[in-house]
Amino acid sequence: MDRVTTLASERSVVIFSKSTCCMCHTIITLFSDFGVNPTVHEIDEMPRGRDIEQALSRLGCSPAVPAVFIGGELVGGANEVMSLHLNRSLIPMLRRAGAIWV
Repeated sequence: MDRVTTLASERSVVIFSKSTCCMCHTIITLFSDFGVNPTVHEIDEMPRGRDIEQALSRLGCSPAVPAVFIGGELVGGANEVMSLHLNRSLIPMLRRAGAIWV
């Protein structure tokens, strides 16, 4: 859990992903389209990635990926990110975290 917290707080937007996950790819693309340069950790390509996946599950991520952190805080997965986007809360959140300027 400490490793997840440390990695999540290193940049303004951190996404834990799996390279084969289509929803992960969709969320990463969404952030990129906003001009955000998220740090993406592909847990299926990391040593001890399974431990990270279990820690994300313990934090309440179900499924474990994508898991999005903004400003070091867990936002959630694809459903939560898309809900924030649809209710126009995502962009202001990204601005507050310093992930985008416009």
